[in-house]
Amino acid sequence: MFKVNEGTADRALRVVLGIALIALALTKGYVWGWIGVVPLLTGATGICPLYSVFGINTCGTKKA
Repeated sequence: MFKVNEGTADRALRVVLGIALIALALTKGYVWGWIGVVPLLTGATGICPLYSVFGINTCGTKKA
């Protein structure tokens, strides 16, 4: 359905950010910290729907 459009550094940053936000939700009770699920999932899959909408690709592969 979607092509991978996130590079390695982008994915790693998203996973770290997602884990940090979820940790805040679990330890401090910040409900907004659960938004960390979004960057965690996009980083884990390598697919960002917003990148697709705006034509952004940090993956480093050339389009055919």
